[in-house]
Amino acid sequence: NNIDVILLEVSNCVCIQPCSLTGCLTYYGQLQPAVLRVCLHTLRILSRDRRGLGPMVTDCALFTLAYLGGIRSPQEAEVEDKEEDGELCKKEALKVLCNVIYNSPRARLETIRGLYHVMFYFNLFLCSVINHVFIFPCQEHGVSVLTEALEQCLAVKWGEGYEVLSDSTSPPISKEVSQEVIEILKTLFNITVKSSLFQEDAAVFRHLAAVLRHCLLISCDGEDTREELQGHTVNIMSALPLMCLDVLLPVNVDQASHKWEGVNMDCVHTLLLFMDRRLHKGQRLKEKLTPVLNLLTESSRVHRQTRHYLRQKILPPLRDVATRPEQDNTLRGQLVRLMTHVDTDVKHCAAELLFVLCKENVSRFVKYTGYGNAAGLLAARGLLNGRSNSGDNQYSSDSDSDTEEYREAKSRINLVTGRVELEQPDPMEGMTEEEKEEEARYLISMINRLSQYQIIQPMGVTAEGRLAPLWERLIHLNLERSSNSLLKQRLYVWA
Repeated sequence: NNIDVILLEVSNCVCIQPCSLTGCLTYYGQLQPAVLRVCLHTLRILSRDRRGLGPMVTDCALFTLAYLGGIRSPQEAEVEDKEEDGELCKKEALKVLCNVIYNSPRARLETIRGLYHVMFYFNLFLCSVINHVFIFPCQEHGVSVLTEALEQCLAVKWGEGYEVLSDSTSPPISKEVSQEVIEILKTLFNITVKSSLFQEDAAVFRHLAAVLRHCLLISCDGEDTREELQGHTVNIMSALPLMCLDVLLPVNVDQASHKWEGVNMDCVHTLLLFMDRRLHKGQRLKEKLTPVLNLLTESSRVHRQTRHYLRQKILPPLRDVATRPEQDNTLRGQLVRLMTHVDTDVKHCAAELLFVLCKENVSRFVKYTGYGNAAGLLAARGLLNGRSNSGDNQYSSDSDSDTEEYREAKSRINLVTGRVELEQPDPMEGMTEEEKEEEARYLISMINRLSQYQIIQPMGVTAEGRLAPLWERLIHLNLERSSNSLLKQRLYVWA
């Protein structure tokens, strides 16, 4: 039972030749479990050398390793392995198969074309994490092959163009099929996000986008499984070229549950619900939420109907002017709260979606979010002076109609907070002009001391709409140093 002794005996018998060991595996049913495990262990060591992979990169060897690793047909999977060392042999076989796939382009191509099973795709996904493996999929049209595998798993039926036919009466897909689809999606994501997307014909990615739309809309056995499948689908969609996402909309509207301006909005509505669920969970936002935010942002930027639909759902006409935007419990409120999130990526993605839904119009953006929440994005884009963005011209000229409630309260809305504030008493009421000047000098002295100790840096808005140190701006403008001019100068303190 000593593994080292058996390893030495087997090695002496076959002179540590991969072809001999691989030949032994052909008769795995006649080998003792310990001997089989030693053969696999030895092959794992030898499979690290790319120069000696020849005997292992044959159809017989690859399928034998796959079978021993638990990658079997449904009929074979029903047969239980009663051997005590079965699990150990499976692990060794999978390790050998991973090494072979890692080191041999031919093995990668043969296995991806010949094996369709969740355990295989899991191992292929692990291999796809390694950078140099990404060269293979584009050269060997891996996107097309994996898309075809996805179609086979889901039994996809095609209509006209890039439309996948759906059947509302069909039962939810099983957890086994869902897991297999998820592993394919994970591998596809690693291929598309790391590779040059334009090495293959754009039609390939449109074809993939149509299948992904189907993945997004199908029902699964279990809500958690469906959530996971949709998450991986969204990840790939966000990595595809924008020109390929047009297949998400031009689908038959006769059976659509959600329509807008004569367009099928089922896919967009599903993405909206998916985003809402991720917002409520509030966990790992950068990983879980930013892909769908980016996808909705870019889709809204290039598709007018998508932007109109999302705007009605996220930014409906304002009626409640007494609540601060970030305190609202609607989708708008949840996204506005993220605009001041500690994670820069999350903050930018949330602000960018709302900005695009406002057609990148500064005044409209401030109206729905409040100047305090909008300042971060406006500063990054050089729009703090309130000037219109050059991107306005790329959007249609639809109007932003105000509700009666908003029109009545518009003059009393505090632009910084975005709501009607209670009137506050004047802190300088009853003070003489000399006392006001003294208070102004004291304030300036405090700001100067904090600035010298680099606790804060007073900032001002330049003519280009960007922030700049205030004292430099004062020097460049050669402002008068009198008390009256200092009282009139607007100070922007940026902590």
